[in-house]
Amino acid sequence: MAIIRLTKKFDFEMAHALKDYDGLCAHLHGHSYRLEVTVVGEPMRQPGHSKNGMVMDFSDLKKIVKEDIVDHCDHALMLNKEQETEIPPHDANSALWKKTILVDYQPTSENMLIDFAQRIEKRLPKSVKLHHLVLHETANSSSEWWAEEQG
Repeated sequence: MAIIRLTKKFDFEMAHALKDYDGLCAHLHGHSYRLEVTVVGEPMRQPGHSKNGMVMDFSDLKKIVKEDIVDHCDHALMLNKEQETEIPPHDANSALWKKTILVDYQPTSENMLIDFAQRIEKRLPKSVKLHHLVLHETANSSSEWWAEEQG
């Protein structure tokens, strides 16, 4: 038995603001995020199968993360739903506000990782487990989520 980890990296641009924060991140601002997704499993041993020798096809992992996270978050504004009242009155069809994501949490990189992990885990094949996530908020600041450390 051989256990192998696969990692795929994803980049997206997103703005956010932190409710009640006592620093600069209370203001609306954006980041160039990089999300690293690592899964773990045993390579398939089924000669003749198109996925033989793979833990998971990288393109399948890309599809999951792209659909559930990147397409959703890229060029969006993420705010705590309690901040909705702070958004100026606007036309709901306006392109400016169309990709506003209101979440039930403070939109920190740490909380985003918890959300992202739940989204990804739901879509992985049963033979593959989410191992860890790293979310780079800037070139020198990142947060990590590790499956083995979860309760």
